[in-house]
Amino acid sequence: MRTIPIRQSLHRHNQVFGAERELVMFSGLIAFLVGVGGMSLISGVSAVLFWICSLFVLRTMAKSDPVMSKVWLRHINQQDYYPARASRWRSQGGFKC
Repeated sequence: MRTIPIRQSLHRHNQVFGAERELVMFSGLIAFLVGVGGMSLISGVSAVLFWICSLFVLRTMAKSDPVMSKVWLRHINQQDYYPARASRWRSQGGFKC
């Protein structure tokens, strides 16, 4: 029987700086906009502090679950209650082949 090794890079989650890629890029964009948009030393310092704090929170979140934001979005999009009966708009004819 032939065995084929599965490389870790093929099934690893897409992360940057140890956190989810999309969230790191989005927080970096916000920090950049705050830093450049303010055009002052205070806005630059606040942008750097925001960047460091957001990376800390995102890395802590990724240690718990590497795809936590996607799980949270799926949880939010699901209904709160699923009744035990069919809706009134279901098809009445059954299956058609």
